[in-house]
Amino acid sequence: MNSAPASPMNVPAGAERATIAAGCFWGVEHMYRKAFANKGLLDARVGYIGGDTDSPSYRAVCSGRTGHAEALQVIYDPEKLSYRTILEFFYKMHDPTTANRQGPDVGSQYRSGIFYHNEAQEKEARSITEQVNQHWWKGGVVTEVLPAGEWWDAETYHQLYLDKNPSGYECPSHFLRSFPPLAP
Repeated sequence: MNSAPASPMNVPAGAERATIAAGCFWGVEHMYRKAFANKGLLDARVGYIGGDTDSPSYRAVCSGRTGHAEALQVIYDPEKLSYRTILEFFYKMHDPTTANRQGPDVGSQYRSGIFYHNEAQEKEARSITEQVNQHWWKGGVVTEVLPAGEWWDAETYHQLYLDKNPSGYECPSHFLRSFPPLAP
């Protein structure tokens, strides 16, 4: 098993970055890659964000003592895939009403979070969160909306984990829910 960090992502000119946490990052990455392949997703990487330890390891993050969330960072073409679409998918593919938990996975590393990279993303994240809280999740959303801060790539063996291990663990709360469209 390769425990080295993954190589840095290539971010082409004009591309944007979105960072979300929705429980076990293997399933989150797998769902985003499947849904948005050839539809504006340029790259995706699992890693750690929101903690207070430099260069955290998977084992340290799983202990719950680093403060990091398991997260997904998406590089996307905003001409083909909107930030709004990324966030709406986020709120459909996991349960944002459980604090520090997704299905059987319990701990702060499994919290629901949107980590914005600029003021426009913050505004959009807060607006979408308010709408889905009211219309889809009936006031139960506990998702954090925070500035992105330091990102740490997860170890290489975590990248594309479910592609490499098709029968690997998938959180049972990761599935696409059907909700009515939100107002623009």
